[in-house]
Amino acid sequence: MEKIIQDFLGQIKVGRKQSFKNLVMYPLLSDYSLPFDYRTLDDALAEDLIEIVEVDKEGSVPELKVINRSSEIILIIDGEELVGAKQNRIINITVLISGNTTIIIPVSCVEQGRWSYDSPEFSSEKRIMSPGLRAMKAGHVSFSIREEGHFRSDQGAIWNEISDKSERMEAPSESMAIADIYRKEKPAIEQYVKGFKLLPFQSGAVFMINGKVVGMDCFGKNETFSKVFKKLLESYALDAIDGFEPEKEFKALKSSVTRFLQNTAAAKVEKHPSVGLGDDLRIESKKVTGFALCHNNKIPHLSIFTRNPDIGKGKPSAGMGRFSQR
Repeated sequence: MEKIIQDFLGQIKVGRKQSFKNLVMYPLLSDYSLPFDYRTLDDALAEDLIEIVEVDKEGSVPELKVINRSSEIILIIDGEELVGAKQNRIINITVLISGNTTIIIPVSCVEQGRWSYDSPEFSSEKRIMSPGLRAMKAGHVSFSIREEGHFRSDQGAIWNEISDKSERMEAPSESMAIADIYRKEKPAIEQYVKGFKLLPFQSGAVFMINGKVVGMDCFGKNETFSKVFKKLLESYALDAIDGFEPEKEFKALKSSVTRFLQNTAAAKVEKHPSVGLGDDLRIESKKVTGFALCHNNKIPHLSIFTRNPDIGKGKPSAGMGRFSQR
């Protein structure tokens, strides 16, 4: 499995950095190809190819049911947010769902104060959970699958961090929904987004906040990255706004990105059957944490974060610091 990850990383070229305020993006360029096609979550929902609902009338916080009514494979990406039904959720892992299939997927709640139906089905507002929370969740999921055989997060820790983030960013929410933080910061996020552009052959990016590598997402198809680029960028912008220190200047060196990719290539890989097609590869070391989805010995999605030293040592930590405090 390590060789599959190394081969995937070996085809990546790091492009010239782009930056706005304290957020830096190093584009990842690749001609990697996949031997299979799929539709993304937003496209599948827009074309009514899939239905996402609670597992039953009563619902279950860590699980949702996905009904793929089409003959096509559907890709749902780690951290994508689903809104509606009894409470908003985010996806715990990246999943490939085969055609004409119903499966149960692992999720986390990002709206603590609501447990009543807004709608019978879930929809997408084209958001991805902020990278700080995704990094924390990745550590939780790796611990859970290793110890219990489930792709579960530490739900209490996620609620605590959303609450702390809401307080820091002065974005009160009656239902404690992370969506309200995004709405409050929308004008600032849009300013960040204008500072970046998608490049030809770009399949991913490494993002830095305050001069430190935060994480990367890279896909087996350039087209997939182009479709999720804006919402990935918005998620990193939210954490950049949270950690912004206007009086400080930071260096964002390409050598830090190269080192991060080398650390990823050297990390230990554990293989577990995914809930959909393929295998979920948990990628862990003292320096990075994350995962890749592998199907037919190819990587549709790789997501890696710089490890917070407080996460992943035994039972997952109940919280995390801001980027300026790490």
